[in-house]
Amino acid sequence: MIGRLIVAVCLVGLGSAFLFKQEKWDGLSVTFGANPFDSNVFASMPRSEADAKSQGWTKIADCDNNSKFRGIRYVKDNDYAVILLFDVKGYIAGIQCGVLKNATAGAYPPNKMRGLIFQDDGARYTVTAYFTDPATICTTGRSHAEFRQDGTGTGLYIQNGSNPVTQSVKIPATQSGVGNTAWTLGHCFPAMGVHYWYDVSTDMSCDDFQPVFLLYNEKQLTAFGWALGTGQTSKRFEHPPHAVFSAFMNPVPKCLDNYAVLSTMHIYMTAHPTRDLC
Repeated sequence: MIGRLIVAVCLVGLGSAFLFKQEKWDGLSVTFGANPFDSNVFASMPRSEADAKSQGWTKIADCDNNSKFRGIRYVKDNDYAVILLFDVKGYIAGIQCGVLKNATAGAYPPNKMRGLIFQDDGARYTVTAYFTDPATICTTGRSHAEFRQDGTGTGLYIQNGSNPVTQSVKIPATQSGVGNTAWTLGHCFPAMGVHYWYDVSTDMSCDDFQPVFLLYNEKQLTAFGWALGTGQTSKRFEHPPHAVFSAFMNPVPKCLDNYAVLSTMHIYMTAHPTRDLC
């Protein structure tokens, strides 16, 4: 199965992979799949509030500097697997994923992660990533010129507490930078990148398994993703079988066997994710 996936994505990407560099964050799409012509995979997301409105997204919250999140929040078709965040100028500022509380029977997320990377969000627990400094999202935002210059964002920040300004962790922009942290090197996978998982070990408890992974291509941060230890039905999620975990992680925590299913979502900040060959 892994071999077929590699062949499928490589055939799409190889023709142009060496002609274009992928460092610039010039896009935003979600969901990996072996068939790049499937409309549900590598699905492009709007990067302006105006485009979100024209594409049928619905606003669920305005910018609020007193909120536990930063940004004008939008969802589409009541699917909280992807919540887009826009700044006060209407440009993309982040992305979230909500996990419905009553769908997890109280077992997920782990209690020790609630209030940290998983924030209580009414009927859901929500994980949040920002593409610009959270302190500016609901204050100055980005101008049109800055958006044109910077693209999707200027950095990746993972929220890990109720204050997005003081409790968001900035992710290293380069692979050399991440090597000096607790992130654990995994494996390369075409149309994804070189994986890093946070402080994983064979015998770790899944109470400590962080629901986020990083992806580097050409030594640059170009993508990341969520990895949730609970079954999610949204079309935005992938559900890799346990047998392929070793294609992404090294080592694979034994505790992942306790999850009946892992729901993952790849999030790409570049315009051509099928060219990401690590």
